[in-house]
Amino acid sequence: MTPPPTPASRLRAALAQEGLLLLPCPYDGLSARLVARAGFRAAFMGGYAVAAGRFGWPDIGLVTPTEMLETARAIIRASDLPVLCDGDTGYGGDANIRRTVLDLAQAGAAAVMIEDQTWPKRCGHIAGKSVVPRDEAVARIRAAVRARQETGDAILILARTDARAIHGMDEALSRIRAFAEAGADMLFLEAPETEAEMRAFTAATPLPCLANMLEGGLTPRLSPERLQELGFAMAAYPLDLLGAAAQAMEDTLAALGTPDGPARKSHAALLDITGFRTDPA
Repeated sequence: MTPPPTPASRLRAALAQEGLLLLPCPYDGLSARLVARAGFRAAFMGGYAVAAGRFGWPDIGLVTPTEMLETARAIIRASDLPVLCDGDTGYGGDANIRRTVLDLAQAGAAAVMIEDQTWPKRCGHIAGKSVVPRDEAVARIRAAVRARQETGDAILILARTDARAIHGMDEALSRIRAFAEAGADMLFLEAPETEAEMRAFTAATPLPCLANMLEGGLTPRLSPERLQELGFAMAAYPLDLLGAAAQAMEDTLAALGTPDGPARKSHAALLDITGFRTDPA
């Protein structure tokens, strides 16, 4: 009997399909259901959306590993999509990284992102971030890869560097190559500032590369077709759902109790989205 596909294998299958893999960033179960209903092939749970969407906080390392794991479980349960999950820095040494990877694998995550910022980390597009030395950064990825192997490769490792902003592109590319040699499955160079830098990133490795299309961020906001031409396999959109939801809520609150107002889902529509079904007579 053929075993069921793992979350990691379902993500690889999504990557193998034609076209750039677009990754909306849900921050709770409802937004995850909407992503699935819209027909996307995968989703990304990012720390920015979780911090702001669930807690109303900035992305400066305030969300705990337990809170991230709880949110991941809710998002993963809400649909059958493969979900990439933000594991931040792994939250400590090798043992902490191992636990982060194993906990997310048990929750059903398709991939976990581990990065090289110091803790507390912050959004990659705001000033004041710093990174650990390269040897320590690579050691984090090696620890994550060892944990992945314990799962039978049921989860993938997305290795991220934020070194571009602190040490420049040469160091960032050196880290990307070292992460690949350490066994990472996918790579993410945060906040390149030009198309040339984006192309240098994807040219440095044959592994699938992620583009981060943060609205108002440092990286050029390009079309999916252009991103694919530059060599990217995936693109995450960390603020699109969150920003749209915040705007819609503000508009609704401004018109609350009046006859007119922005369009919104009805009770019946929300029952349908959340999967309510009446029992047969």
